[in-house]
Amino acid sequence: MYELGLILVLGIGAQWLAWRLRLPSILMLLIFGFLAGPIGHVLHPDQLFGNLLSPLVSLFVALVLFEGGMSLRIADLRQVGRAVRNLVTIGAVITGVIAALSAHWILDLQWPLAVLLGSIVLVTGPTVIGPLLRFVKPNGQVAAILRWEGIVIDPIGAMLSVLMFEAINAQTLRHATHLLAIEALKTAGIGSGTGAAAALILVLLLSRFWIPDHLQSPVTLAMVAAAFMASNRLQPESSLFSVTVLGIVLANQKKISVHHIAEFKETLSVVLIASLFIILGARVQLENVLRAGPRGLLFLAVLVVIARPLSVLICTIRSGPNWRERTFLCAMAPRGIIAAAVSSVFALRLRAAHMANAELLVPYTFVVIIGTVIIYGLTAKLIARRLGISAKTEHGCLIAGANALARAVGEALQEADHPVLLVDTNRSEINKARMAGLPTFYGSIIAPDILEKLDLSGLGKLLALTPNDEVNSLAALRFARVFGRSKVYQLPPATSGKSAIDVIPELRGRPLFGEGHDFSMLLDRLENGEAVKKTLLTAEFDAKAFTQTHPDALPLFLIAPADQLVVLTGDLAVEGKVGMTIVSLSPPGQKAAHPVVPETDSRSSVATA
Repeated sequence: MYELGLILVLGIGAQWLAWRLRLPSILMLLIFGFLAGPIGHVLHPDQLFGNLLSPLVSLFVALVLFEGGMSLRIADLRQVGRAVRNLVTIGAVITGVIAALSAHWILDLQWPLAVLLGSIVLVTGPTVIGPLLRFVKPNGQVAAILRWEGIVIDPIGAMLSVLMFEAINAQTLRHATHLLAIEALKTAGIGSGTGAAAALILVLLLSRFWIPDHLQSPVTLAMVAAAFMASNRLQPESSLFSVTVLGIVLANQKKISVHHIAEFKETLSVVLIASLFIILGARVQLENVLRAGPRGLLFLAVLVVIARPLSVLICTIRSGPNWRERTFLCAMAPRGIIAAAVSSVFALRLRAAHMANAELLVPYTFVVIIGTVIIYGLTAKLIARRLGISAKTEHGCLIAGANALARAVGEALQEADHPVLLVDTNRSEINKARMAGLPTFYGSIIAPDILEKLDLSGLGKLLALTPNDEVNSLAALRFARVFGRSKVYQLPPATSGKSAIDVIPELRGRPLFGEGHDFSMLLDRLENGEAVKKTLLTAEFDAKAFTQTHPDALPLFLIAPADQLVVLTGDLAVEGKVGMTIVSLSPPGQKAAHPVVPETDSRSSVATA
């Protein structure tokens, strides 16, 4: 019980700490696993789970792959389909061949073992790609390509590893080739067919309301497990195809909404990935990894410096990504759970068959896993920023509305170097915002496909500033899944005529600028000549002095010197420190009493101190 609880505590704790330190979560998970296992000796997965370890890991990976499949959109393939297809076919072959040649020439492994190792280390996978994409948040086509590649390559890589193992035991080359072709078709066909059938059955049950709401997520989970077992029963090692196709079909059908199921699976996936990496790290035997020595590091270097770049450059010729995106793709191919699980299983089988050097399969695989997680985990965000495909900060704001209030707030934030994007369905207001130099998007903030259409790079908060309280609430609910509940804000409802949606806290974002400051009141202040102004706090003129000299001003934001933006709400008092800037809505002509305080009007970039 102690060790089971420790896996969960360490897994979630590592992800929280990674979020606080702004580090990749998979890197912190691996470190915590090392500390609990080979270093601290407080967690022993092999003893804890025994014979259950392999099937448990397989089931966990299946659930993660299903959740990954639900994140894929067929519409993305219009732009990235060719690149994805090439990477999971031609790219997999290139990586596997280079890895096999390197294993033979550098690691001095026999050809059968070298080929098997090459097939094992060609996979990436959602267990490592997903957390890194959440950390880096690249824009453009990169995220879609990596997500599709990581999810699709997992079942393909697992299948190839199994078939290569079977081919090693074949009597002749002709027999091995025939075996590979037939088994590959059977595995992919049966797995995909089983997954599609399970998805259609689930859609039928949900569309006819034969499953109550409180059981829809659990029944979906049971259906994933059923597809996993049925597929494996019909054709061994086809289960990963089954769960991946099940997720893709379920996410892309139009008959029923699966958002609530996707949210449940995202939460479950976070817990599963955390547990898997803690178990993976705890199982590492450092002495075996150290045995790999310089040869193992050279083998890793070949995969990172030669195999991945060559694969990407060949597979993305005339396929859509620009040179910056192609460069980033070259620098992103971490290996994860599938490689660890497959290598461990085959090492046992090969040792039972008395194959020479079979015991080296796991150490070399773990060198690749640990090395790629560390290398890509530490460099991915830096490379993305240098290439300009990832925003340096996420302090920008998505603003619902392009009315006079939204424009005044947007101009003030943009002048303070915080990017904004205004979304509205009013063409006239959009044109006014564009004339003011503000980025805009014409459309509804609550449209079903709004998340696919908006470029949210550099944006980390939502400010719902429309005059419609219901739209503000729905926008806050929608984007809470994107930015987090702590970073979605909306104007308080009108003091009269509150609707049900406005009085239930769970259906609202955080109140902007405090309770009582609704749209009508703020717009009246603007129409009466007030303006959004910025005031720098100094040692001589602090927040208290600002409040005394600006009694009628309404503080809106605090901007720290490190470009951090604090949105002031009813539960957050104005406690500005020296060097911060207060953005406020102030009456006309009201200026700071202290002469050293620069103050600017959002309608003019000229200092008025």
